[in-house]
Amino acid sequence: MLKIAVILGSIREGRFGPAVADWLLDHLHQRDDMSADLIDLAETPLPTVLPVLGQPPASQEDRDLLAAVSPRLAAADAFVIVTPEYNHSFPAALKNAIDWHGVEWQAKPVAFVSYGAFSAGLRAVEQLRLVLSELHAVTLRDSVGLQHPWAQFDGDGKALDPAADAAAKVMLDRLGWWAHALREARTARPYTV
Repeated sequence: MLKIAVILGSIREGRFGPAVADWLLDHLHQRDDMSADLIDLAETPLPTVLPVLGQPPASQEDRDLLAAVSPRLAAADAFVIVTPEYNHSFPAALKNAIDWHGVEWQAKPVAFVSYGAFSAGLRAVEQLRLVLSELHAVTLRDSVGLQHPWAQFDGDGKALDPAADAAAKVMLDRLGWWAHALREARTARPYTV
């Protein structure tokens, strides 16, 4: 069973992200090869001031905040980042969560579900690819982009366009392949930077 950490990157009031994350979680719960752990950055905030490079956080409060997230990222075999697009980029809270972690991302696959008005959040995803490659993560080509997402779901949270469900299946199938391949590689030969 692959452990998939689903990271909900928006913390904005009135955000649409939980609806998108719930839709993705429905897809994950239907699979018998993956288990999902939702890390909602609005519910598990992280410190916003990074310590001196290579040093642990100074305060116990910061260590406690990290303890709610870091072990879950470390335990994941793969990630799906659910992100909106804000001003042609991704949310600051998501960048903060990425920056607090290093080895947790290394040699693990990352898929994306993005949403936004006209671009479906794809500009945010392109920027995330650059950031995550610096952390030695492997980003998947296949992603899901939802244009005008508030009009994409019915009252039960089901996608109105079957193409969105098909795209989610392809993305998760590919994520599974990469997660198995990279987990086997990390087991056979530890990844070092």
